[in-house]
Amino acid sequence: MKLILISIALLIAFFCYLGITLPEEEDFEAKIYNSSTGNSIPYRIHMPVNMDTNKKYPLVIFFHGSGERGMDNAKQLIHGVRDILTYSIESNEPAIIIAPQSPQNKQWVNVPWDTDSHVMSEDPSQPMKLAMALMKDIISNHPVDKKRIYVTGLSIGGFGTWDILQRLPHLFAAGIPVCGGGDATQAEKIKDIPIWAFHGGKDTVVKTMRSRDMIAAIKKAGGKPLYTEYKGVAHDSWTETYSDKNVLRWLFTQQKI
Repeated sequence: MKLILISIALLIAFFCYLGITLPEEEDFEAKIYNSSTGNSIPYRIHMPVNMDTNKKYPLVIFFHGSGERGMDNAKQLIHGVRDILTYSIESNEPAIIIAPQSPQNKQWVNVPWDTDSHVMSEDPSQPMKLAMALMKDIISNHPVDKKRIYVTGLSIGGFGTWDILQRLPHLFAAGIPVCGGGDATQAEKIKDIPIWAFHGGKDTVVKTMRSRDMIAAIKKAGGKPLYTEYKGVAHDSWTETYSDKNVLRWLFTQQKI
């Protein structure tokens, strides 16, 4: 235990020496979005420090996994989103980052996550509908660079990533769905969006074929998506993905023409 504490202290000291501040929960302000229909969704938002009013900033929307559902407005920060902020700080790439939270008994996409395929419903789930409204509100009221709007998420948030890409294909500059699944019959809609999907080769929670099938369908439609499959990895393909600076560098370099 002492060795672990010493290692953590040394790591913090190293980042301090570099002048890098590790993201804390306070770096993401807790807010509630209230829709015009009377529904609401909790979310966290990070705004760049010392914002330049003459600049526009990239926007990243992050969809959490099933274990981070609830109403505490905190658990959605457990995986992935802090890595994105760390990269933003380290690379001097300030961004607006939003992380909505789905209620415990709901999903970003109303489909079982262990099936071989699904057909996208005409209407989004209630959490997704609120997340989409939240995102549009952020775009309207903050200095967002509309050429650099990104989406990513893991597990049920991976489903959410595919879903919102297919519902609003005109909006996004890039997407990173992690261990999720989409409607392969809708591949034509997103063939021109830069997409890099990730999945564990031994995932038994969300079948690996879900990502494989989406990538194959997009390629068949004429797209050029990227795909990384981690050999021997089960459901947790997000830890390696979000800790990879090359992945996040790829995301932030994507820009709509």
